[in-house]
Amino acid sequence: MPTHRFLGITVLTDFVLNEGVEGILDNIAGRAGACAVACNPTVTAPGDAANGSWQPPADAGASVRLFDRPLWGKRELWVRSGPSFVPNADLYADTPYRPRGANDLTDRDGPVVDWFLEAAHARGLQVYFQVGAVQPPGLRPEDTPRLPDGAIPSNRMADTGSLASEAIRAYNRAYAHDLLARYPEVDGLRVDWPEYPCYTFGELFQDFGKPVETWAEAHGFDFAGIRRDVQALWDYLHGDLTNADLTDLASPDRGKFTLLRDLGRFPGVVGWLRLKAALSRDLLRDWRTALTSAGGTGKQLSANAFMPPYTLFTGMDFQGAAEHCDSISAKLYTMHWALMVRFWGDALMAANPGLDEALLVRALVNLMDLTDGEPAGLTLATYDYPEPDAPHPIPNEPQRRKINQALASVGGATPLYALVHGYGPTDDFRRRLQLAADSPVQGVWINRYGYLSDEKLDVIREVWH
Repeated sequence: MPTHRFLGITVLTDFVLNEGVEGILDNIAGRAGACAVACNPTVTAPGDAANGSWQPPADAGASVRLFDRPLWGKRELWVRSGPSFVPNADLYADTPYRPRGANDLTDRDGPVVDWFLEAAHARGLQVYFQVGAVQPPGLRPEDTPRLPDGAIPSNRMADTGSLASEAIRAYNRAYAHDLLARYPEVDGLRVDWPEYPCYTFGELFQDFGKPVETWAEAHGFDFAGIRRDVQALWDYLHGDLTNADLTDLASPDRGKFTLLRDLGRFPGVVGWLRLKAALSRDLLRDWRTALTSAGGTGKQLSANAFMPPYTLFTGMDFQGAAEHCDSISAKLYTMHWALMVRFWGDALMAANPGLDEALLVRALVNLMDLTDGEPAGLTLATYDYPEPDAPHPIPNEPQRRKINQALASVGGATPLYALVHGYGPTDDFRRRLQLAADSPVQGVWINRYGYLSDEKLDVIREVWH
């Protein structure tokens, strides 16, 4: 493939602390041939259950991931953290959210981020910080997305806030200012989840909290009608879903007629999808404003995004996002797609005990567009989280189709990058990277360095260059 296409790799500062600045850059720039790197302004050390987070992430307790590259000698462990710099608390006067406080790790290891930025730029790499789009420290209940009945979805996999929350947006503006004041040399920000994640079935039905109600009514949406019809759809899917419905959805035409018929039964659902798209666009507009007002003229803003058709539910509007973003990275996170079949399927089976499991699997695989022929299996267990040495059960063609759908949605308004996950066996990683390399995308980001063994780093250079 042409060597001028964009190639970026994300790396947690944990690994910089373990392998050293130059060792990491030797691998990312020298061995793999990347031209960009994304890191996080966080420093870490081994922790415990009372003072830390589990790495790799637990993904609502379903993940079986292990790092390819050990941290402090382990492939999974508790990690405690602190910011890499001392935040300017005065910047956060307009938000109830406070920045994470500096701690002993900040004092001891914080400078490593400065060294990493300087050394990466010396090698000609662009350097980005990856940040949560709506993930302030200590997310408040009033800013947590809600179901139509006001409840918080159970077992959320992504601890994100309401896209409409002014308190979170004020925190974002302060944080952007804080980051650029401390690290003016960074090339830009990559914001993750500027949409409503839909990993679990409950997450799919976000968000009906007060911030959204206020925003929707101010922007001309019939919030009451939307909430009424989405609640009716929720009720239908929790007790009235039948095998006859699933037969239509599992049919060769992928249930197109059934889906259109049901949208006619619940017209407020269309308004709900429009509302989520409008919120995502407006959030990214706010991030762009925050970046510019913080003195970030010329700084890059990039958005991470789900792939179609999930974006219909998450609210990610590729063309709308392109108005505010210098690039968009669409996630080829095939291990999550497999898990979502089980998450959604388990919820529907529990709510509708008479459903045929094989029929439900066919319907969900069709709805998510995960195969062209027979599903990988006809039990929900087939679509569990892939073990570290197991190929991801998503064939190539659906991935290519999703890439082309995302490209068509962007319409050339901004570069679209494929975001390939490094987790999984080497041969399967090669397969997934190769199809992205062979596609018309303008570049690729690879997430994350911790899942890239030396063998996979060599694969990246072989495939990409």
